[in-house]
Amino acid sequence: MNYQDFIHRKTQVGADEGFSPIWMPPQLYPFQEALTEWAIRKGRAAIFADCGLGKTPMQLTWAENVVRKTNGRVLILTPLAVGAQTVREGEKFGIDCYQSRDGKLPDGKKIIVTNYEQLHRFDPGDFRAAVCDESSILKHYTGATQKQVTRFMSKLPYRLLCTATAAPNDYVELGTSSEALGWLSHSEMLTRFFRQLDDKGQKKERRLRQESVKASKHFARLSFRVHQSIGQWRLKFHAEEHFWRWVCSWARACRKPSDLGFENGAFDLPELKQYTHTIKPQKPPEGYLFTVPAFGLKEERQERNRTLEQRCQFVAELVDHGSPAVVWCHRNNEGDLLEEIIPGAKQVAGKTPDDEKEARYQAFSDGELRVIIIKPKIGAWGLNWQHCAHVVTFASHSYEQFYQSVRRCWRFGQKRPVRLDIVATEGEKRVIDNMLRKQEIAEVMFDKLVRNMNDAETIKVKNTATKQMEVPAWL
Repeated sequence: MNYQDFIHRKTQVGADEGFSPIWMPPQLYPFQEALTEWAIRKGRAAIFADCGLGKTPMQLTWAENVVRKTNGRVLILTPLAVGAQTVREGEKFGIDCYQSRDGKLPDGKKIIVTNYEQLHRFDPGDFRAAVCDESSILKHYTGATQKQVTRFMSKLPYRLLCTATAAPNDYVELGTSSEALGWLSHSEMLTRFFRQLDDKGQKKERRLRQESVKASKHFARLSFRVHQSIGQWRLKFHAEEHFWRWVCSWARACRKPSDLGFENGAFDLPELKQYTHTIKPQKPPEGYLFTVPAFGLKEERQERNRTLEQRCQFVAELVDHGSPAVVWCHRNNEGDLLEEIIPGAKQVAGKTPDDEKEARYQAFSDGELRVIIIKPKIGAWGLNWQHCAHVVTFASHSYEQFYQSVRRCWRFGQKRPVRLDIVATEGEKRVIDNMLRKQEIAEVMFDKLVRNMNDAETIKVKNTATKQMEVPAWL
């Protein structure tokens, strides 16, 4: 073994390319077939497709092709609420799946479905491929889940990431997806495409952002610099096009079939009727003559606590109509009070046992439960609730959670206009403004990806020796 072979064994060994598709189910739409075929040929790929475009059948088809090619197992990682739903989708498309929560691998079962929390029970040596459903869970490069999943996938030759919100408000987060797929690592991406700002630079960027916010109520005219600056990293001006072309070398984005050159057909969303309700607190905060916008997380928590009963009572009146409704809250006291004052409602909380969570999800999907109360961080990913056309949510800083929670009901396959009620207080004005800013950044990201998909450029990781090794004379 020479030195280069030794180094190669220590690095990620994922396939540079995949293989020609072996099987395609006839139920796939043409755009789904095109995306799946591209991902199979790529071998290690990401599909950033919007909610309701059929990421589950696409990833199942991808997994079935790997099974038929290698005769090995494929592990599909999903959020807790989505595992059983994935197995049901497999039955619909004639793909045999098995849901395992204890790490057991029955004989003859090649596609194993589990949730992220149970990944530690599985050995990567038992698999040839892995799929991350709702892969935005990898966005935090310091997170334990991101490290665990990346380490698990690092030696697998075939890998697939699927999500609708790849990097909802920070382009730097795309580096974690690239690293999980075995392309550029997060740090390598930063070095090549971004510039780190010093304290003076960060202050200047914040000032430019504030000036842009004041100049445009809807953030439509945010400057180029402000768009590309997130925290301490800024995308280099000259590297912008190269960055998006590089992302498109391992990812495909799709908000509707026409982004890929296909007819939209049935994939036209119904109307979304959005209403923002700004509640005036019954009395101002202690020590104030009137309510002022909360500044910082501490003041925002205080604002929500003191207006708890008023906000929850308002939500109870909104959903008092006899039709299905989903209420998204962010705090335990909100969920407990809402469950108490809304007749027949059930809450899915962190303390709820996993089996009971899945039972309540299913009851709501089947129409047995009219109102479900849930936190976005628990159940905002992957669920199909097209039977419900009313969404109520409290204001939040997380654009990803907001977007995903709304898209549980407002998604392709929904036949009715969807009503969205956003409930906030006068003190949460900054929260709403921050949400609009993040929404603008997410839209720019998808526009860039769609525009550059046909001009992708590949950047391969190279391990080049810089010095010749000197062998001791006695050898």
